[in-house]
Formats: sequence, structure tokens, C-alpha cells
Amino acid sequence: MSKLMSLFKLVRIEHSIMLIIAVIAAEAIAGAIPSPGILILSIITPIFLSMSAFAINDYFDIDTDRKNKKMRPLVTRELKPTYAIYISAISLIIGIASSILINTYCIAIAVIFGALSILYSYWLKRLPILGNAYVAFAMAIPFIYGNYVVSSSINYTDLLIFALIFLSGLAREIHGTIRDYEGDMKVRNAVTLPIAIGTPASSYISFLLYIFSVIISIFMFFYTRPFFHNLIYIVPILISDAMLLYSGYIFLMHKKRSYDKIRNISLIAMGIALVCIFISSFAGIQIPF
Repeated sequence: MSKLMSLFKLVRIEHSIMLIIAVIAAEAIAGAIPSPGILILSIITPIFLSMSAFAINDYFDIDTDRKNKKMRPLVTRELKPTYAIYISAISLIIGIASSILINTYCIAIAVIFGALSILYSYWLKRLPILGNAYVAFAMAIPFIYGNYVVSSSINYTDLLIFALIFLSGLAREIHGTIRDYEGDMKVRNAVTLPIAIGTPASSYISFLLYIFSVIISIFMFFYTRPFFHNLIYIVPILISDAMLLYSGYIFLMHKKRSYDKIRNISLIAMGIALVCIFISSFAGIQIPF
């Protein structure tokens, strides 16, 4: 059981659950829930690609995580580093293979994401903004992927949600590089945004990104279906927005003791937003069961 829990920690299984919600919501917003077989395949891809990405990232980040005192399974030696490589490779194969049984759009997205996840762990994360942008892209891409599971064209609302999650995810990742400033500079010799332009300027940029994401979330309430004048959507989304803006404010004030707590608050905020989008997305869709 302890090995299984360590595996869940390695692959961040909670993120996979969020990806499942995002894909199904995107499918619903695009117009229809697919047949049971395609539905299962459509969630297998993001689950295993996410597992692959987290496992290979922890493999390359053992020393940095140790310096930043992140007690992850490879740092605590609950799992061997080679185990992470095997998990990553097997998960990558399963994720791409399942997309092959859906359509060419999904294959392309899966292959591109799989390649970027390896490139990120090996090189991209060392670069200012680009590494953060990849992680934000990984958070948001399920809404593009889910859209193309059921449609050959992009849905305007799915595109807006992609932008909303990408911007808030990018802000959150910049906060992560502020928190990990010391380890990134001393161990990985990385040039993250805070190292390149300083933590104050990075904090302002992330706060501005949160503001843009809040504007999009409110815009959807007034102009896009199924969120148009939807109280099920707007009440929790405003709570989520407030939590994100509060997170940005704490980093602006450079309250270092609160960084870990705020990272959790911002994750909860994004989870609330995702759940309310998921619930609101089932207005008037076709379910082939």
C-alpha cells in the first residue's frame, strides 16, 4: 500500500482527476458526450500523459527538490529514480496509443504534449517564461483536446476557458518559481523569470495575469453559453477569482512564510473553477447512453 501511495505522489494523481473533469466538460461544451468507448479513451490519454510528465520531471529534479525541501518520493527514496523512468515511458506509450483510437486531432495533441513534457523536464524549465508557459499549457490543453474529441472545429467557449486556465496557471507557475528561487539558482543553474527580472517584477506580472483571467471568467457569465447568466457558474467562480487575487496579493507583499499555503489556496481556487465549469457545461447537451 505504501508503494502505491508513493506512486500516486510521484504522478500527482489529483492532477489526473482534474484533467478528467476538464476533458468531459470540454466535450459537453463542444456539443455532445461521446459514446462510452470513446469517452473512456478520451480520459485515458490525459491521465497517462500527465503521469508520464510528472514522473520524468521528478527524475530530472531530484537535486533541486532536495534543495527546496520538497519531500517527494524520489527525494525520500520511497521510489528508485529508475522506477520513475519506467513509469514515465510506459505511461507515455499508453497515453499516445489511446489517442490513436480516437482521431488525428487527438493524436497530434497527444504527441505534441508528450514531446513537450520531455523537453520541459530536460531543458525548457530552465528558461524564463517558456517553462512556466508549458505547465500552464498542460493545465489548459484538456479543453482543446476534449473539444476535438467530439468536433473538427474549435468551440469559442472552450477557447475562452483555455485562455482563462492558461493565464491563471501561468500566474501560479511564476509564483512557484518565486518560491523556488534559491534552489533553481543554486542547483539547476536555471534562468527563471524571478532570476532574470527579480521577484518584485515577477509578482506584478503574475498578479496582472490573474486579473486577465478574472476578466475572462466574468465575461463568460455575460456573453457565452452555457455560462450566460448562470448562477451555478458565477457564484463559485467569483469565490475562485477572489482566492486567486488574494494569492497574487500575498506574493506582491513578499510574505515568504505564506508561500506554501498560498500555493495550496490557488490550487483549490482553480479546482473550484474547474468543478463549476464542469457542472455548468451540462446544459442542453446530448448524452448517447
